[in-house]
Amino acid sequence: MNRNIIRLLAAATLLSLAGAAHASSDAAWQQLAADVEAKCKKAAVTIEKPTATIDPFGSTHYGLALLTGKPKGAKGLIAQICVYDKQKKTVEIGSELDGKKLGLMPAK
Repeated sequence: MNRNIIRLLAAATLLSLAGAAHASSDAAWQQLAADVEAKCKKAAVTIEKPTATIDPFGSTHYGLALLTGKPKGAKGLIAQICVYDKQKKTVEIGSELDGKKLGLMPAK
């Protein structure tokens, strides 16, 4: 009998978690992505006209983006990882990563 209760509770828990995952609307995800993009681009002060590739959902606690572009005052291509704290709505930028080493530039 205890096994049946445990199975019932486990099933109820899984169903409630699945519902929570779908609770956010498309508009909410789009707003999150727009906020991540805007704040990450603003924080990417070493990249001229940064391009942001946004992870559409991020992780549980963070929005994630990869910023790429030409380094200010230099040639080439760099990338930076941007992490957006969903609760605090703040961003942190990683160091510059060489686009060649990441395989982002075409071979000559």
